[in-house]
Amino acid sequence: MATANKNLSVYDKATIPNAKNFRFGIVVSEWNTEITEGLFNGAKEALLDCGATEENIIRWDVPGSFELTFGSKKMIATQKVDAVIAIGSVIQGETKHFDFVCSATAQGIKDLNVLGDVPVIFCVLTDNNIQQSRDRSGGIHGNKGTEAAIAAIKMAFLNKA
Repeated sequence: MATANKNLSVYDKATIPNAKNFRFGIVVSEWNTEITEGLFNGAKEALLDCGATEENIIRWDVPGSFELTFGSKKMIATQKVDAVIAIGSVIQGETKHFDFVCSATAQGIKDLNVLGDVPVIFCVLTDNNIQQSRDRSGGIHGNKGTEAAIAAIKMAFLNKA
């Protein structure tokens, strides 16, 4: 397990560019709200901790993870953001729906990064069960939202270089 030996919330602030002059979009799936709210809180706290201001963090909600790609694309087109964090949670069920949603969401966000000029950070948990999701959205493995925020800051900085 990739996160077994890593706490997703740990970062060295001295190695992170100051986020004060960047504008961040966060697109959050309403599906599995317990998990996505935890991820959002981790992302927002890390952005603020690294210098971002409340007014430079824009949140939009979308129905599910599948809709993250369109929400991210629309945010980039209308909000003049330096990076977008796409937050979702897909938990394995009894059907192949999990595979289709995970694949389409990952491909859609990848396409935004390849074709666009604003980095979109993939913060979508694709877990086998709710406990794994809890463990990665503020639980024993930390918070993937925090990790995504740090990636967003670094990519926004890289994009301005």
